[in-house]
Amino acid sequence: MRTGIVVAAHPETPELAVRAEELGFSSFWVYDTPMVHGDPFVALSSCARATSRIKLGIAVTSPALRSAPAAASGFASLNALAPGRIACGVGTGNTARRTLGMSPATTAELETFTAALQGLCAGRPVEYREGDRVSDVRFLHAGRQVNTADPIEFVVAALGPKAAAVAGRRDAGLVSFGLLDPAAWQALHAARGEAAATSRTGDSYLITALHVLADGADPYGDAARDAVGHVVSSMLAFAADTPAAAAGLGAEERDAVRRLLDRRGTTATAPDRYTRLYPNYLGRIAPEDRDLITPALMDALTLVGTADELRARVAALAEAGVDEIVIQPVVDPPREMAEIRSVW
Repeated sequence: MRTGIVVAAHPETPELAVRAEELGFSSFWVYDTPMVHGDPFVALSSCARATSRIKLGIAVTSPALRSAPAAASGFASLNALAPGRIACGVGTGNTARRTLGMSPATTAELETFTAALQGLCAGRPVEYREGDRVSDVRFLHAGRQVNTADPIEFVVAALGPKAAAVAGRRDAGLVSFGLLDPAAWQALHAARGEAAATSRTGDSYLITALHVLADGADPYGDAARDAVGHVVSSMLAFAADTPAAAAGLGAEERDAVRRLLDRRGTTATAPDRYTRLYPNYLGRIAPEDRDLITPALMDALTLVGTADELRARVAALAEAGVDEIVIQPVVDPPREMAEIRSVW
């Protein structure tokens, strides 16, 4: 099983990319959540200059955030800095849009956007539409400004069959956040395969958090909660922002959502709740919020265990078709990256 790293963009991101490459990780990704994190294109341009082998990706951009020409220009420009090492994750912008108090894009919009990005990044003209106006667009750059010769890897963010089918129709890979159920991955791959026009399939990436336990250590202790709590907190914030999602959680998790709303001084129906729920999104949790990180969600969304236990869980995911585990370290990233490599 390959392993990668994902981080939120910040000034030290290039140093982390260099360390990830030195440690032998396969990929290095940056989130695209504009009002919460730094800009991923800025961060990855610095990473491209500082590294020479590791794959560099954005997880994930969306038609609800950028037009296809603007996004394609960013990716093709990165491809000029790191030829053949760029990965483009695309999704509906579920979180990035919610942090703006807006709805994500539709699956149809995602597919149109993905097709346009693929065409433009390969140097082909595509149809571009704004309202009732339609035109054919293509790169007019000359020289070395953009690279449309070397391939860019495309992966579609999916938790269900509709987005997985987009990946199939677009001959793209899959990326999913916190999806540790092998059966769910098998279902995604089946949906992608049924929609695919060819037998070719892109790689599948699982984004999560990981904590290696020493023998006898508490799997739900403070150290484990600090290491993986950001992933659990992201689910709690989504549930607090989306009452229908909260209704599908267990009693302990619903109580955690209620307490989260109380602590942030908002409600599930407040028009500005997103301004209270998403600050520090996917950042290290505060010690006073450790009690919100429930064992059930830790087990469902993250990887916590001894080295042997983690290898067994990852082997089951590999059997289900996951090609790479992409891990976000938040406590002490250099130390955590070295620890991850000690397991794989």
